[in-house]
Amino acid sequence: MRMRNWLSVTVLAFAGFAAQASEECQVTIEGNDMMKFSTDVISVPATCEEVSITLKHTGNLPAASMGHNVVIADSANVQPIGIDGTSAGIDNSFIKPGDDRVYAFSEVIGGGEETTLTFSTAALKAGGDYAFFCSFPGHWAVMKGKFEFK
Repeated sequence: MRMRNWLSVTVLAFAGFAAQASEECQVTIEGNDMMKFSTDVISVPATCEEVSITLKHTGNLPAASMGHNVVIADSANVQPIGIDGTSAGIDNSFIKPGDDRVYAFSEVIGGGEETTLTFSTAALKAGGDYAFFCSFPGHWAVMKGKFEFK
């Protein structure tokens, strides 16, 4: 009987840890019509095998004029990805198709909408120099932050 109680406690403790780890791997941020994210740092533990970032567009303007998305890349690649993405167009979320500099990206959304980007962290290294940004033309220059994977 004692063994069974210990096992129950262990299973419950593990389930609680798994739920906590899962919550640490899920982030919600907001973007607005003033080209601002609600944070300039997204931090997730390097133990996350998968990360989900929910973007809520709190503005009112449509995607075609003030759309936002979330892109994860090396910090050094933000500008070249942003420049190349301009010609890719909104149908490609302003990301050049097949761009291997991009770890992950969400669709472009307009005011009042939300989207969730879920991606594997297999290509990321703990402590790497990563950024998150919006690839809408011109937004990448100001609408960006640090993506910490540590």
